[in-house]
Amino acid sequence: QVQLVESGGGLVTPGGSLRLSCAASDSLFAFNTMGWYRQAPGKTRELVAGISSAGSTTYADSVKGRFTVSTDYSKNAIYLQMRDLKSEDTAVYYCNAKEIINIPGGEDADEFDFWGQGTQVTVSS
Repeated sequence: QVQLVESGGGLVTPGGSLRLSCAASDSLFAFNTMGWYRQAPGKTRELVAGISSAGSTTYADSVKGRFTVSTDYSKNAIYLQMRDLKSEDTAVYYCNAKEIINIPGGEDADEFDFWGQGTQVTVSS
């Protein structure tokens, strides 16, 4: 099964920057979309940034202009560059990859989600 391992989390002061890395056990060519989710205490998990196999990106409104998601296919890596961090960015961040399989003659596509174990990001003065 696909394994995703995050790294780069930690403690940073408001206005600071942090870069999260996600190492995938498989080639990124296996995935349709990749990206990052986060979950703060008492909150539901939300999409922070996503990137498709075609290179299209999407961001949560709260992080637009501050976060950048990217990939390095040669390293099987997914990155999240975070800048101008705010206290509300504090959460556990999860790497995610989705594989969508269309079965010939089938009515629906099957989506397979793969998740990392999460890395803590704390923004505090």
